[in-house]
Amino acid sequence: MFRGKNYKTALENYDVLNHYGLKDAVKVVKKVKYAKFDETVELTVSLGVDPKHADQMVRGVVTLPHGTGKTVRVLVIASGDAIAAAQDAGADFVGGKEIVERIKKEGWMDFDKVVATPDMMRYVGQIGKILGPRGLMPNPKLGTVTKDVGPCIESLKAGQLEYRVDRYGIIHMPTGKMSFDTDKLYENILTILYTLDKVKPASAKGVYMKGVTLSSTMGPGVKVSTASIREDIEDGKTNKLFS
Repeated sequence: MFRGKNYKTALENYDVLNHYGLKDAVKVVKKVKYAKFDETVELTVSLGVDPKHADQMVRGVVTLPHGTGKTVRVLVIASGDAIAAAQDAGADFVGGKEIVERIKKEGWMDFDKVVATPDMMRYVGQIGKILGPRGLMPNPKLGTVTKDVGPCIESLKAGQLEYRVDRYGIIHMPTGKMSFDTDKLYENILTILYTLDKVKPASAKGVYMKGVTLSSTMGPGVKVSTASIREDIEDGKTNKLFS
């Protein structure tokens, strides 16, 4: 695989074989930054699960304490009083059947998240083949199908993220921007790891958190010591980081 000069230089500035403590790994990712834009810091976690088995599917939502650094455009498909509630909560786009028709006919997709009230799901189902592959289909298990749209919108705006293990047992998640200070990135990442640890399937055997890597959008991966993560999680509990 071809690697550019800046990437190769970054590799020379840390021990690529070492497994760092989480906070030190964040510092290394920031240290070897070379891109001229505000990169996203990304987390990759390899889990000891087999997603082919329904009881080992790891999926849910997590709200980062310091957000993602990205402006989230929320579309709400609703009717009745929920329309006004969505507008009051700061939804970027609000509508009913006409919004569904616009997506169907015009291919309009200028939004990042979709929330729907239960009564509108029969219409939202018509665009399932459009929203589904993009991970935008509202889901009651994730809280995006709800009568009480206000709190859901606020959570999405505040940095709520969906996580889902892929077919290889790996989860990829953004954790914030490179411009975030070390402590904020650390707390965001630790919140994700705590959440994944908490939802470990009872049927998962052997080592659960097999590998953890941090990287920036353009930068190389930095390995995190899974042995140290347990201590970080316990410290986070003590300091009441996790709500």
